[in-house]
Amino acid sequence: MGLSAIERAVALNPNSALGWSTAGWVQAINNRPELPIEPLERAMRLSPLDPLGYLFTAGFGYAHFAARRYDTAMEWVDRSLGEQTGFAPALYLKLALCGHLGQLEEGQRWVRRVPQLYPELTVAILAAFADAFESGDLRADYLEGLRKAGLPG
Repeated sequence: MGLSAIERAVALNPNSALGWSTAGWVQAINNRPELPIEPLERAMRLSPLDPLGYLFTAGFGYAHFAARRYDTAMEWVDRSLGEQTGFAPALYLKLALCGHLGQLEEGQRWVRRVPQLYPELTVAILAAFADAFESGDLRADYLEGLRKAGLPG
């Protein structure tokens, strides 16, 4: 349902960088890891200096996370956080990636920053939001990474 609306939106306005970025995000959270790359690249070509560029780079992070390319996902998430330090989806993915990559000290540094940005955040709270992931495996991987990084339950 959501994907068809996004496809219609970019058909009506093929020059919408935000539309193409959203198309990439929807593909990524629906566990179609190869499909988000093209729309996200298109978004970046359409608006290379977009003030919302951190959405594009975080989308690449989620796409590579879905493909289990954690090192590459981390590069994109770091880029996103460099553009917008408090962007919650990128921050949460950073934690999950730290857990999966065994970067536990780095994960702990970010976990200590979480209360400053998002007080009382726990894995349980993020689990409710992770229901957006169509794939149960992708959701489980995400939550497992958060736990490994040390985010409280």
